[in-house]
Amino acid sequence: MRHWVAFLRAINVGGHTVKNTQLKSLFETLGYTQVETFIASGNVLFNARTRKRDTLEATIESHLKKALGYEVTTFLRTLDEIADLIVCQPFAGSIFSMGESLYIGMLKAPMTEEIFRSLLTVKPESDEFARVGSNFAWLCRTGQGKSTFSNAVFEKTTRMKASFRNITTIRNISAKYSDANGLG
Repeated sequence: MRHWVAFLRAINVGGHTVKNTQLKSLFETLGYTQVETFIASGNVLFNARTRKRDTLEATIESHLKKALGYEVTTFLRTLDEIADLIVCQPFAGSIFSMGESLYIGMLKAPMTEEIFRSLLTVKPESDEFARVGSNFAWLCRTGQGKSTFSNAVFEKTTRMKASFRNITTIRNISAKYSDANGLG
C-alpha cells in the first residue's frame, strides 16, 4: 500500500460545495483505505494499492466528475513529497514579515523555464516565485486578498491547472499524518 495526499482543485469554491463526509465516501467507493479529509478545501489522505500516480489521478478525476457533475483536477503527492516541500527553502535568505504567506501550487508536472518566465510578467513587484519540482512556490508579501496574483492569474498565464495551498496547511497535513500516526 502507498499513502497518498490528494489536493483537489475546485472543491468548495465557485459555488461548488462538497462536505468532507461525502468526499471521504467518494474515495472509499473507489476501494481506497484509511481515507481521511483534512479541512474543507479538498485535501484527502488515503491508501491505495497502486503506486502509479497518473493512473490514480485519472481514476479519481473520472469518478469525481461522474459523482459531482463537474471537473475536479487531482494532484497527488506522497507523504515523503509533502515532507520535502516543508523542508525546501525556495526563498532562502528572504526575510519573512507578518502578513506574508508562502503558497504552494500543486502541478501535474514541472513547469518549463519558458512558462516560468511568462509568470514573471504578471508577478507583483513585492512577491517572489520559484519552481519546486512539480510545484510552484509563491511568496505573497501583500496578503493573498490584496495581491494582483492568484490561482486564476496563474492558470490564465501558464495554461496549466494548479491547486494552491498555504504552507501552513501542508505542514499541518504532514504533522497529522506522519509516520508516528501510522500513515507515513
